[in-house]
Amino acid sequence: MQIEAGPLLKQIDTPDDLKKVSREKLHQVCDELRQYIIDIVSVHGGHFAASLGVVELSVALHYVYNTPYDQLVWDVGHQAYGHKILTGRRDAFVTNRKYNGLSGFPKRSESPYDTFGVGHSSTSISAALGMSMAAKYKGEDRKSVAIIGDGSMTAGMAFEAMNHAGVADSDVLIILNDNCMSIDPNVGALKEYLTDISTSPTYNKVRDELWELMGKLPIGKTFTREMASKVEAGLKGMVSKSSNLFEALQLRYFGPIDGHNITNLVDTLRDLREIPGPKILHILTVKGKGYELAEKDQTKWHAPGLFDKLTGEIIKKKIETPQPPKYQDVFGLTLVELAEMNPMIMGVTPAMPSGSSMKFMMEAMPDRAFDVGICEQHAVTLSAGLATQGVKAFCNIYSSFMQRAYDQVIHDVALQKLPVVFCLDRAGLVGEDGPTHHGCYDIAFFRCIPNLIIAAPMNEQELRNLMYTAQLPATDLPFVIRYPRGEGVMVDWKKPFEQLTIGQGRRLKEGKEVAILTFGHPGNNAQTAIRNLRLEGIDPAHYDMRFVKPIDEALLHEVFQNYPLVVTVEDATVVGGLGSAVLEFMNAHNYHSQVRILGIPDTIVEHGSVKELQQECHYDAIAIANAVKNLLGKSVLVEG
Repeated sequence: MQIEAGPLLKQIDTPDDLKKVSREKLHQVCDELRQYIIDIVSVHGGHFAASLGVVELSVALHYVYNTPYDQLVWDVGHQAYGHKILTGRRDAFVTNRKYNGLSGFPKRSESPYDTFGVGHSSTSISAALGMSMAAKYKGEDRKSVAIIGDGSMTAGMAFEAMNHAGVADSDVLIILNDNCMSIDPNVGALKEYLTDISTSPTYNKVRDELWELMGKLPIGKTFTREMASKVEAGLKGMVSKSSNLFEALQLRYFGPIDGHNITNLVDTLRDLREIPGPKILHILTVKGKGYELAEKDQTKWHAPGLFDKLTGEIIKKKIETPQPPKYQDVFGLTLVELAEMNPMIMGVTPAMPSGSSMKFMMEAMPDRAFDVGICEQHAVTLSAGLATQGVKAFCNIYSSFMQRAYDQVIHDVALQKLPVVFCLDRAGLVGEDGPTHHGCYDIAFFRCIPNLIIAAPMNEQELRNLMYTAQLPATDLPFVIRYPRGEGVMVDWKKPFEQLTIGQGRRLKEGKEVAILTFGHPGNNAQTAIRNLRLEGIDPAHYDMRFVKPIDEALLHEVFQNYPLVVTVEDATVVGGLGSAVLEFMNAHNYHSQVRILGIPDTIVEHGSVKELQQECHYDAIAIANAVKNLLGKSVLVEG
């Protein structure tokens, strides 16, 4: 289906074209841009509500600033769809998040307007400050702007950057896009603080009356602004006390202003562009603005998938037979079940209660499950503190976000042997979110840390049993459980709990000549490959390792004493993962089997469906079968 842009938007290929639009018609540009995003995302999918909330800001920034010479840094990047459409990618936007198409996030290699690659939160201020400092050093009159949401502002990195910006004497503008949301509703004292700024009726009323009065005084413009600024600063301290946080960091604070008033935004940005030094503009927006259902349920409409734009009905595949649940739902429901059995269990997640399904425990036991905001480092050390008091903390963090808390895992958990349970959701290739969100590295970066147990379930029942085993009193070391995004393989998954022996895998099938060793969900790809190979008279063995640390040495001795050919399969980088562990064991015990390692290659894997990416990385069922055939010297099947 051909999706047409509106009459003004179709004439805008670059920000230079946008600047040709009269100020009076910017409202129409915003309306057309918002509708174009709705039209595309409803049919092709993607993040939704965040970009609708910053339509006016996106237009105003490119209207006022000389991009890409002036540099915009979008924090996280969920909200950058309007930015992409205005910067030469309108017609290509139908490929957004698709295999070999546009990235769902700003990406430096995609466009000079994407000044910094993003995907994780709270990096924008640091990056923009670095750009600003470099411009000053080189003598360039280049402006740098960081656009950060109130959710991202909760992370410590944002405060580290603001603390430096206040003394760096660089011309950087921080735009705080305040919609009281990240993906789930924002939490914490900072949210309350920002709400106080934006809702203080006394401060806002007096401020508005002050500006109206100053506009009527027959005195010079410069003097008026200077005097008004001083009076306003006094009002802030006297009435609201709300600007002290930012101004204590030596950032000039402006706002809050309506982030959906395009003409006021343009005027404000033009003024701020001429004011030197570090400053922060606080704008108030509505996530999902312009699409009523998204405004009412912003979490649901963060990334809703395909939907009917007229009725708002989210389109789901019509499937006749019962389907397996998502791994994250198995985690969330099992955690409630375990917490009902064990009063010392608590749950912790950094801003992902819906995505991780920690929401189930938060609803059932609000005093025992906590969303700590976008603060992965804090989540880990908070869990460590709970563990010192005998609490079994289940700390659920997406695999790619766990990278942000690596030091805390080592210093605060592993060194002290505190039995925190780390549940790594979205491990392996995650699909359309691409390289910033693929969970490629956790096996490698955790396997080198002493005192950690690292496990992965092959199915939902295994996930339940690993969680059950992890919370038992006898399990006295940190316990990592990694599992993929999306559906598992068992419809009838809610089986009675079974305690597993830590460090013990299982032989699923004996075979001849070749053994396939798998870790986690890719074991299901191997089972499909084995079924197909048997039709050709090839009969590999299959071992589900379950644990990569401690690894099952007895099982490995059995493998290498009986099979001269070995294939390992994992949904993680092949550098330092299961395959590496197997080679280390083989070398230590002087075995000489031929080993083929399958997994995510040592390169950046872009976005696409999980099926497309596993095929590209050569560890889907066909690739596993081909690896076996190759070792046996038989002809292989070409994929695609």
